[in-house]
Amino acid sequence: MADNHHRGLEIGTGLFVLLGFAALAFLTTQLPSSGLKLTGASAGYRVEARFDNVGDLKVGAPVTMSGVRVGRVDQVAFDATDFKAVVSMSIDRRYDRIPEDSDAAIQTSGLLGAKYIGLTPGGSETYLKDGGRIEFTQSALVLENLVNKLFSSIASKGGATTEAK
Repeated sequence: MADNHHRGLEIGTGLFVLLGFAALAFLTTQLPSSGLKLTGASAGYRVEARFDNVGDLKVGAPVTMSGVRVGRVDQVAFDATDFKAVVSMSIDRRYDRIPEDSDAAIQTSGLLGAKYIGLTPGGSETYLKDGGRIEFTQSALVLENLVNKLFSSIASKGGATTEAK
């Protein structure tokens, strides 16, 4: 009887480990760098945008418009002359009618998810092309900064009421 219990425990442990590997394989396919692949100059055109803060935006992160993936982040660099982050993106050639006055915002998947770039179309009759630049940008909201502002606001209100007494 004890031998059957021991064997059942081994089978259960094996299934648990196998399930863990399956979950790991699934999560690997959900990384921002997987999905739409742009290879070579003919697959897409490059545009850049400058941000005050990119948060933890990574190379390979999606570039979306209306929730549809239209490209990916190729490079994130720092420009020491104007102290901004420069993000280079590849946009799939199928999406060649994105107005040049569109704006780019760094957004988050879920509350603490990965960062990506969301494009909002402008109204211009001219379109982004290879080597173009998106002028209107919105930086990433960094959760730690928001929490610090909240606590400092609470602390300053608490200090004001204490002094008034």
